[in-house]
Amino acid sequence: MSKFSVLIVDDVQDNIYSLKLIIEDNFDVDIYSALSATEAMELLMKTKVDLILSDIQMPDIDGFQFAQYLKSVDSTKNIPIIFITGIYDKDAYQKKGYEIGAVEYISKPIDENLLTAKLKVYIDLFEDKKRDTNELSKKEEILIHQSKMATMGEMIGVIAHQLKQPLNNMSLYCSDVKDSYKHGEIDDNFIEEFDKNTKDQIVFMSETINDFINFFNPNKTKKSFTIKSAMDKTIKLLDKQLVNNNIDLKVHLGEETAFGVETELEQVFLNLITNAKDAFVEREIQNRQIAITSMTRDKYSIVIIEDNAGGIKEDNLDKIFDPYYTTKDYGTGTGLYMVKLVIKSSFGGDLKIQNGKHGAKFIIVVPKSKIA
Repeated sequence: MSKFSVLIVDDVQDNIYSLKLIIEDNFDVDIYSALSATEAMELLMKTKVDLILSDIQMPDIDGFQFAQYLKSVDSTKNIPIIFITGIYDKDAYQKKGYEIGAVEYISKPIDENLLTAKLKVYIDLFEDKKRDTNELSKKEEILIHQSKMATMGEMIGVIAHQLKQPLNNMSLYCSDVKDSYKHGEIDDNFIEEFDKNTKDQIVFMSETINDFINFFNPNKTKKSFTIKSAMDKTIKLLDKQLVNNNIDLKVHLGEETAFGVETELEQVFLNLITNAKDAFVEREIQNRQIAITSMTRDKYSIVIIEDNAGGIKEDNLDKIFDPYYTTKDYGTGTGLYMVKLVIKSSFGGDLKIQNGKHGAKFIIVVPKSKIA
């Protein structure tokens, strides 16, 4: 588990040493130090820090300039800063410090009790936030697991559709063998054709089962993959569903990439396409179309899935991703919530929804590569 971390910035090594002794005697935290603002900036670019104790009077870049710089950088702007000084203790200087983002002042000589009391406040806040984050993470893990179980139920239905046709074909082939034997029509060509056809069906069923197993493989590692690869595998699983429901799927994907677990993006695609299918059936739409396109923006890949099922009521748009909210009589309301959770937590991306010209438009945004 990560510990609270403090950065001490002071151009006098003895001052740093004294502060470290006080902190180490009272708290179990990680302590970093820097002898200049420049050194501190370099450290902050590669090390996460929860609190900064900074001297004000330093050569080249003083504490005020250091604080102004930190507040201008996204990765450091929210780090609380406590100024420790024996010179700038007048009201005017304190006001300046507060205006540029300092949260506290401690004057030298340092009162150990005062310093530890202030540090305890921030450490307690850190522990509370970490505890809340851990609890939220556990709840999200449970919800993701529940979502996967629900998706597995849907997938069993998909697999049943996929296997039914080749099994019917195999049955027909077997009947054909019996009839052909009765009429003396079995020859070398018949045997070769029977062998090829039955093996094709067996290979198809084997690949379908393997796709199902891989879809729920918990040991998949994050890696770069193409959006098209994930979509192709999803469409392969849903092929019979799309045909049986007369859905025209128009896919125009480029070479956009994503970084993460590919099957998790497949799960997202499967959920969104299945939702569109349900809307077509529920609303008895005749001309059923789903258009899927992709594009690139800066460091992100964008996938747009749009149907012509009539869209979503404007009153429901803001609530559609809320947990347990559903517009279906039989729905649990966790589907779209979980889809967005997977995109945000697993990929560090985002999922948005809006009404297009003829139906709902889902916009998936995921990083093209691993975020540093």
